[in-house]
Amino acid sequence: MNDISKPPELQPWQWPEQTWRGIVEHVRAGRSLKPKRWKNGARCAVSLSFDSDHETGELREGGTSPGKLSQGQYGNRAGIPRILNLMKKYDLKASFFVPAVVAMLYPEEQRRVIAEGHEIGIHGWIHERNSILPYDAERDLQFRSADTLEKICGKRPVGIRTPSWDFSQHTLAISREMGLLYDSSLMADDEPYELVEDNKPTGMVELPVEWIKDDAVYFNMNRFSALRPYTPPSAVLEIFKREFDGAYREDGLFLLTMHPHIIGHRSRISLLEELIEYMRGHAGVWFATHAEVAEYVKAEAKL
Repeated sequence: MNDISKPPELQPWQWPEQTWRGIVEHVRAGRSLKPKRWKNGARCAVSLSFDSDHETGELREGGTSPGKLSQGQYGNRAGIPRILNLMKKYDLKASFFVPAVVAMLYPEEQRRVIAEGHEIGIHGWIHERNSILPYDAERDLQFRSADTLEKICGKRPVGIRTPSWDFSQHTLAISREMGLLYDSSLMADDEPYELVEDNKPTGMVELPVEWIKDDAVYFNMNRFSALRPYTPPSAVLEIFKREFDGAYREDGLFLLTMHPHIIGHRSRISLLEELIEYMRGHAGVWFATHAEVAEYVKAEAKL
């Protein structure tokens, strides 16, 4: 384990080169893993993902509000059924990232997800913030999360998306120790790439995310803060279409992050269906889970 130390008595603008360079180079994007062609000769890959946070958005804050908890429960009661029905309608497979606490609250939901051919990945224990955890706590929670998902789903997860994409200085080392195939929490590219740790290639695949390809930033709501939804679904659909168009034009990857308690509402699930129909209207599009994409690019790059 490499610990990044910062001189406590110095401001960042006073740091010696060794300090800021060590911080920057600890976890870094390495070589691109974008293949020449996607599986079966496809020109573009699409990977849909859903972060099933449910009640953990409130629980991780130590909150007990029935109102906020009910917002999360909507993901289980309404969001997940709509999403799974939509995936079945178009015969698509997606990746679901599930906190262990959610899996324990709703084991049958996870079993249905697996039974219908989708992937379940690690998404923390209670949607905790990794960057404020001691190393031992983060490691324990990540291992326990994988064990819990395996016990409930009957299949051990091969990938991780850190809660809130909060990737600590220890996360990569822990994920490598676990032998995970991929991470999907970082943002250094549009295309898959190999993660580098302290200037050494790791052989681990990164499937990058971005806030502009996430439903929460457009639709989330917190009545006690200034956070208010301000973007209509039609505008979000336009953004997502343009991101797909760019990936298609560049023969690349379009990866989209959504949340059942957000995208699962009636006015928003229709947005997703329109997007799916639009993407299916293009020739040579491979729809795949995150694990399938990671396995393919790793094999093509001979990692």
